[in-house]
Formats: sequence, structure tokens, C-alpha cells
Amino acid sequence: MRKKLLPGLIHRLPQNAMSRTMGKITATKFSRLAIQRYIRHYQIDASIVEKPVKEYKTLKEFFTRRLKSGARPIAEGADVVVSPVDGTISQLGDICEGTLIQAKGKGYSVEELLGGCAHEAERYYGGKFITIYLSPRDYHRIHMPVTGNLMGYSYLPGRLYPVNQLGVEHVDRLFARNERLVTYIHTENQGEVALIKVGALFVGSVKVVYNTATTNVKKARQMEGPIDGTPVYEKGDEVGWFEFGSTVILLFESGQLEWASGVETGASLLMGQKLATIPIK
Repeated sequence: MRKKLLPGLIHRLPQNAMSRTMGKITATKFSRLAIQRYIRHYQIDASIVEKPVKEYKTLKEFFTRRLKSGARPIAEGADVVVSPVDGTISQLGDICEGTLIQAKGKGYSVEELLGGCAHEAERYYGGKFITIYLSPRDYHRIHMPVTGNLMGYSYLPGRLYPVNQLGVEHVDRLFARNERLVTYIHTENQGEVALIKVGALFVGSVKVVYNTATTNVKKARQMEGPIDGTPVYEKGDEVGWFEFGSTVILLFESGQLEWASGVETGASLLMGQKLATIPIK
């Protein structure tokens, strides 16, 4: 009975309002009282956290913590793509006929994932994708998977379904329905890469460092545009963060990308870990 009720309940929840409320609660000074319990419950390694735990003033501040320098080495090599986050691979593979896999028997299109932009979507036809899920215990800063110019962004308002196994298995086209913040990266030798940050239930918001774009705001409307100055960010540079757990999707153009050894569905990743190689053109 419980398994039948839960999928229906997912659709009825006031997801966006609940997530904004959670964001406010975790930003209160009283939330700091939950930090030590949070660390114990999720078995977080506090020894690699940037600051002493006692210096974090709220649970949100701890959740969006940075790590000590060197805690996440960045795999070297001009042809190497690295994981942009800590997390678990939920799916990866080829983009066949413009379609990505969400779960067994469930797919969704690149075009709807990118907000209906056919021109951008076609760039990735025949390419590859990887979906990485961040649990509450993970480090939640988002970094560059490659070195390149930040060309443009899209904010795509939507629902905030949970992105855990329950949501992935029971909500059709989940990642194309939830809020997304897309960063488009141009590389000199490895083509274009789309870095897609997907919002989720209880994610207060998604932030980026290159402008003021953010998710989960009231009366949200779709926004897109160039990134001023098309700045160059190095592989491993920080580009944003999640305020509570969510998902990142990477799209790669058609080419000869080869996944690194051990990169497969269900595998755990650390930010900076070798994800794949793309031969330099």
C-alpha cells in the first residue's frame, strides 16, 4: 500500500514552497544546533572541512561548506574530464536520437532538458551524458569538469520533485520537469559541454558564481543569455553550489569520449576524479 501511495503523494506536495521554507529554516541561527547531529547521522568527514565546525553559524552554511585545499585533487591532463561534484552515478551513456535515459524504461529528450532550445540540443545529438546524484552527506560545491570559456546560461523554472530513487523511478521526465540552471562551456579542443544543475525537493536554491542567477524564486520566469566577458575557468574551479542535495547532468558533443575505468552506474565519485578522456582535436 505504501509503495502505491507515495508516487501519488509526490505530485500533490507544494514542492517549491516546502523547499523555500526549508531554506529559511536552515539559515536560522538555531539551525546550528543540528550541525553535529547532521555530521554524525551522515558520517561526514569533518577533518577535511575548510573551517572548524564550531565556526559555522547555520546548518545551511555548513551544508554549503568548502573543503581544505588539496582535499580534492584535480586529475591532470589536457584531454581529461573530471567529475564536477562528489556524488553517485545514476545513469550514463550515449545520447541516442536526442534521448537520455532517466531509469529503466524511462527517457527524456535533450531538447526538453535544455528548455526547448532545438539549436543547443542538436549540438549534443550522438554525444554522451552522465547523471550524478548528490546525497545529503556529499560535498555540495560544483566545479568545472574541463577548462573553458563560460559562454551562456539558462534558468528553467519548474517543479521540485525529489531526485532520489523514488522520484527517478516514478516521475516521468523528472529532470526535464524540475528546475534547472544550465551553464554552457566552450572548450578550445574538446567541443561544447553543458553543465546542468537540477533542483530538487528541499533544495533551497542553486547558486552560481558568475552572475546572480538562482533557482526556486517566487513568480519565476525562464531566463537565458550570455555570460559577461565569457570568462575562462580552469578545470576544478568552483562555478556554483547546491543548498541541499540534488543532481548534476553533463552533456558532451559527439566525439570519441571514453569513460575512465570504474566510471559506471552506481559508482561513487569525488570532485576532481578522472571521469573521461576526450582526444584533443
